[in-house]
Amino acid sequence: MENNVSYKTTNPVTGLVEREFASLTPQEIDAAIGRADTEFTSWRAIAVSERAAILLRVAQIYRARTEELARIIATEMGKPVRQGMGEVGLVADIYEYYATLGPALIGDEDLKPARGGSAVVRSTPLGVLLGVMPWNYPYYQVARFAAPNLLLGNTILLKHASNCPQAALVQEEIFREAGLPEDAYINLFAQSNDVESIIADPRVRGVSLTGSERAGMAVAEAAGRSLKKFVLELGGSDPFIVLEVDDLEATIDAAVSGRMSNAGQACTAAKRFIVIDKHYDDFVAGFTSRVSKMVPGDPQQMATRFGPLSSLAGVTELVAQVRDATDQGAVLHTGGHRVGDRGSFMAASVLTGVTPQMRAFGEELFGPVGVIYKVADAAEAIALANTSSFGLGSAVFASDVDAAHAVADALDVGMVFINENTDSHVDLPFGGTKRSGVGRELGRFALDEFVNKKLIRTP
Repeated sequence: MENNVSYKTTNPVTGLVEREFASLTPQEIDAAIGRADTEFTSWRAIAVSERAAILLRVAQIYRARTEELARIIATEMGKPVRQGMGEVGLVADIYEYYATLGPALIGDEDLKPARGGSAVVRSTPLGVLLGVMPWNYPYYQVARFAAPNLLLGNTILLKHASNCPQAALVQEEIFREAGLPEDAYINLFAQSNDVESIIADPRVRGVSLTGSERAGMAVAEAAGRSLKKFVLELGGSDPFIVLEVDDLEATIDAAVSGRMSNAGQACTAAKRFIVIDKHYDDFVAGFTSRVSKMVPGDPQQMATRFGPLSSLAGVTELVAQVRDATDQGAVLHTGGHRVGDRGSFMAASVLTGVTPQMRAFGEELFGPVGVIYKVADAAEAIALANTSSFGLGSAVFASDVDAAHAVADALDVGMVFINENTDSHVDLPFGGTKRSGVGRELGRFALDEFVNKKLIRTP
């Protein structure tokens, strides 16, 4: 791909390229790093209360421009505008959280030294940080990285996904409208092969990536060679475990919502439905019935709940994963195919009978495909859930909450939600284990990642 046309808005409804943007030259990237590094000295010296006030204005601007922002990402990656408005609302909540509660969370921590005197741990910023963000939540992914780190006094270089350039530009615009110094947050239309050299630059002190396993390994390797701090939020194959429940219909409704929101394109979407045999047949029938009625539509329409995938390549990959399973004996209850011959629409799909030799067993299915498994009891559910190389989120549904907590304790994941879908809350930690990444975002935990916990001791 030519260096000067690597960022494109390709409408997933039509498959047509609507806008193109020039990517930066190595010289322009170097200059941007220099500006962010120079700004760091000034930005870190500004009172935390002033940094917080800017973040509060950022939140207010997002709220004021909600529908406009939602329509941008509907055009670029296909998210139904009503769901996009929900994402923008969450983004505003994140900036508001760090603006209002953040200053107290990063205050000095007084210690009581055994040898007397005083000691304090002070949170000080590291410097220039690189963020490498994906397309599936174009505003939210940036917010959970940028908000806490700007509050701390770090400056940010943000390389967004190449298919959402307008979303990338409008976020930089909002920061400037809110009064953030121009070089405290710089949008970089850099290419993926520029990332390694950016990380290696001594002026860059850390990197956060949300994306694929392959991208995460490349970033971790580059950061390790340069002894840089990194946070990775990678893939997921979240289990949705159904034990004995009193209201199976409500549980199925939650399952469908957890799988199909954002057309299933979420790391924390429910992907593997692990159901005890008592409920299995009814769950499969109910889930399939609901899913088979879902018809993908225009994401710009307020009534649309199920839009296209972000790209035709995404559809092609999912169809191949489903075909691999059915070729080896899995049962396809509905879907499994592209819808229409324009854009990147795919039918919502349901698989059962998936076994370990199939791609659908171990790979992440990043789209509207649900895989349902039958188990005898909680112990078998735990064992199956933990076979995955991923360990991001999970959900456990059970009328017996104590039984659900016992399962939660045994799951090898970063997050467990009981009787509700995995979700993002501004004040709760977000992150995983195993091949789902390292580090935590959101809540007070994000403020402990890209920070120097400096000890100041007085005898």
